Amino acid sequence: MPLSEHRLVDISLSAGTFRGPTGVTRLQVKPNIWVPSILTHFRFAALFLLAAVAIASVAGCHRAPSADVVATVNGKDIKRSDLDLAYQQSLGGAQQNLSPEEADIRRLTVLHSLIDDEMVQQQAAKLNLTASDEDVNAKLTEIKTPYTQEEFDNQLKARNLSLDDLKREIRRSLTKTKLLNKEIESKIEITDAEISAYYGAHKAEFNLIEPQYHMAQIVVTNQPSQQPGNLQNNKASGDADAKKKIQILHNRLESGEDFSAVAMNFSEDPNTASNGGDMGFVAESALKGDPEVFTAIGKLKPDQFTDVLPILDPSHKVVGYAIYKLISHDPAGQRELNDPRVQQAIHTSLHNNRAQLLENAYFEMLQDASKVNNYFAEQVLKQGAH
Repeated sequence: MPLSEHRLVDISLSAGTFRGPTGVTRLQVKPNIWVPSILTHFRFAALFLLAAVAIASVAGCHRAPSADVVATVNGKDIKRSDLDLAYQQSLGGAQQNLSPEEADIRRLTVLHSLIDDEMVQQQAAKLNLTASDEDVNAKLTEIKTPYTQEEFDNQLKARNLSLDDLKREIRRSLTKTKLLNKEIESKIEITDAEISAYYGAHKAEFNLIEPQYHMAQIVVTNQPSQQPGNLQNNKASGDADAKKKIQILHNRLESGEDFSAVAMNFSEDPNTASNGGDMGFVAESALKGDPEVFTAIGKLKPDQFTDVLPILDPSHKVVGYAIYKLISHDPAGQRELNDPRVQQAIHTSLHNNRAQLLENAYFEMLQDASKVNNYFAEQVLKQGAH
């Protein structure tokens, strides 16, 4: 998969509503902590155009070594079966009425991700950073923990995966993390001077004009999704599965598991899962726009969480389920730099912004150093010419 793209959201203390990835109108916050906004990988038209331009430049100079190969990266084959599996997973387990053109656009986008991931895996192998069998087995045990064997097998079936497929996914994910930790994360240092300078330039944004609720969430949807956004790449396959999953997660919280860790591993909201479910600070006026959530949050003390609540679309149809946690309830007024939460928010913001810059530059270097042949893109262009 390509390295994720983030934009820095200015630290702010206001909120409104937004239409989420499932079509649900929910709270939109401008948090006083940095919340990454993941730009969707499925920018179909743009990627299709890029593929077309790239292939046009070589004008059919390459021929696939066999019909089963859709691309090569430095001579390593990407098989049609790999593309087909990734394509089906991108549909989120739901049948979609795509035209042939729409289906091929999605396949091109999925293949683009597979090519990017292969470049990452090859670079990690060069640096001896490929995840070990012990790493894979430990992560597999962690994934299986909340399920019975039958439930786990059903999860694999719903995702059209074999156990070997899942182990391969785990290995590649862990390998990518190890590579980025060494090549990117280890090189980032945020100084106190940078934090102070940021606060000075954005001080007004830390002035709460009304009471604020610092909240986190765990979301499970019954809708198809290309990217669930969690570390386990775990996605409910329908309403019954979504109900079961959210209840399992609630039970884990009740038994004492860390809310942030559960959100990162299993929440299906790509905008907050990577940040431990953190929604930032929600203005009281915005929270009142969702009366059921406001009532539930109003009963909590900091560090407590709600029961499972339904997520409704504009027509009041249930499209998912959520658990909300109250992190803090802050009165109106100026928050000073000596507030540890302010310092942590600024540190996170600066760190993530710098990490994304370095990731993008690093990935461009990998692309420049790689020889890629995209035979499927060539095939699409040839078919389109007739």
